[in-house]
Amino acid sequence: MNNTLVKGLAIIELLAHSDRALGLTEIAIELDLGKSNVHRLLQALVEARFILRDERSGRYAAAIKLWELGSAVLSKLDLRVHAEQIMDELLALTQETVHLSVLDGHEVVYVHKLDSPNPVRAYTQIGGRARAHCVATGKAMLAFFPPPVLERVSQQLEARTPRSITDPQQFLQEMARIRSQGYAINKGEWNENVCGIASPVSDASGQVVAALGLSGPKERFKPAQIKAFAPLVVSAAARMSRQLGARTSLPALR
Repeated sequence: MNNTLVKGLAIIELLAHSDRALGLTEIAIELDLGKSNVHRLLQALVEARFILRDERSGRYAAAIKLWELGSAVLSKLDLRVHAEQIMDELLALTQETVHLSVLDGHEVVYVHKLDSPNPVRAYTQIGGRARAHCVATGKAMLAFFPPPVLERVSQQLEARTPRSITDPQQFLQEMARIRSQGYAINKGEWNENVCGIASPVSDASGQVVAALGLSGPKERFKPAQIKAFAPLVVSAAARMSRQLGARTSLPALR
């Protein structure tokens, strides 16, 4: 692959994931590149409208063009097409925010969501990310990974809240429980005030490709309510799996 292209993409990815604008020196240090090289790449990316430069501070940030491109891709994903009606029905049944997520490394990416009509609800955005081991959709997908993969993940757990699972043995036990019951629960592990429940979605090959879930304020996700939501979420995820060509349910969902 063209080396200049790779460096330019690295800059775009760095700025897209940064929660603030970055200066030339910061970018060069973060990517271990020469400042003159980075400066040339930044100029080209600004001209192409992939990034913006603040004239007063001289700092750089990702441009809306990245969102436009990402939205164009997301709108074409088969997952969203298959999920739309199912998510509508799940929202109508539960009145809680419905998420469709996929995995990207150790993070989940929210590819679609329907907001709860309640004034107090969980706030996320399409394209947003979260650590997979801290949210229900992420745990629902991770649980069906091969044991060697789960073992590696268990050694790289970071806390987001006091409720986040960071102990490797506890994490592996949680994965086994999810496989057994067919759904995962987030008990304030990403945001202390937000809980969730999710179930995995598989494709025609039997691979887990996504997760469908609900999230909302912890006051509305008490154990009794989670117990009531569980069969609805599992059923919705199983329906979506069948629409994607899955011929058999995942072992835990049969």
